[in-house]
Amino acid sequence: MAGRFDLQGRHGKSRVRVSRVWRRPAEAGGHLFVEWSVAVSVVSDCLPSYTSDDNSAIVATDSIKNTVYVKAKECTEVVSMEEFAVILGRHFTSLYSQVSEATVTIVERPWERVAVDGKPHSHGFKLGSEKHTTEVNVKKSGSLLINSGIQGYSLLKTTQSGFEGFVRDRYTLLPETRERIVATEVTAWWRYPFEHISQLPSKPFCFTQRYQDVKKVLADTFFGPSDVGVYSPSVQNTLYLMAREVLTRFPDIASVQLRMPNLHFLPVNLGGKENPGLVKFADDVYMPTDEPHGTIEATLSRANSKL
Repeated sequence: MAGRFDLQGRHGKSRVRVSRVWRRPAEAGGHLFVEWSVAVSVVSDCLPSYTSDDNSAIVATDSIKNTVYVKAKECTEVVSMEEFAVILGRHFTSLYSQVSEATVTIVERPWERVAVDGKPHSHGFKLGSEKHTTEVNVKKSGSLLINSGIQGYSLLKTTQSGFEGFVRDRYTLLPETRERIVATEVTAWWRYPFEHISQLPSKPFCFTQRYQDVKKVLADTFFGPSDVGVYSPSVQNTLYLMAREVLTRFPDIASVQLRMPNLHFLPVNLGGKENPGLVKFADDVYMPTDEPHGTIEATLSRANSKL
């Protein structure tokens, strides 16, 4: 309480950029390199700092930033983003008696190992596209929440997509079709079932491999078999099938949320009085546009899962 008011506050440090190299020999897979943007937010009992000039209970955000680098240095063995976030969360909730909760969010810049003459390079990397993300919440009681995700996962099919049977009224101009380009930029979040620090596996759980697995399942379901593909009657249906396949394949995932904007490729027809058939559309020339775009999102969870 702050006088006659309820006060709830948190503070932390955002956009703490840290890179880490684990210098393994070539026969062990070569160097491993990561670049992370880390945000830490803590809930702490420092009410007097808000209501007066008493800062004695504040963990300075500069100290929070420094801790990120110290903990990265201490990780002499390879750790995933999720493991690193748990390490930070446990640190802040155990070291400081006034901190009751810590939320750690990390976005990974997608450096990918290059191949030279068909062989993985021992220490060479190139920048990719989609980003691996995580958000971990740790409480002093040991309560735990781990979410992982993907940002900017761009997928496109040039056929095997349509949209028919939707509501038609006086506002409708969109024609029905069974042949169109479908494209989207997937944002995905999935939640792991671990609800307490004590539930983390004694054998390290490979969060990074699970990220790669989920990414592959999402793409495989979107595209279908390489020779014939799979027909998509709507982005909604494709989204559901992608989420369902993730939960079916991975029992260690409790729920998955997908956001899939419908990025449009509009048929081009150009003509005028003097040249009526300058460009006549024949499923070949399109105008790409992402503004405005349709927004489709949903969350799928197991029947006994807590969202």
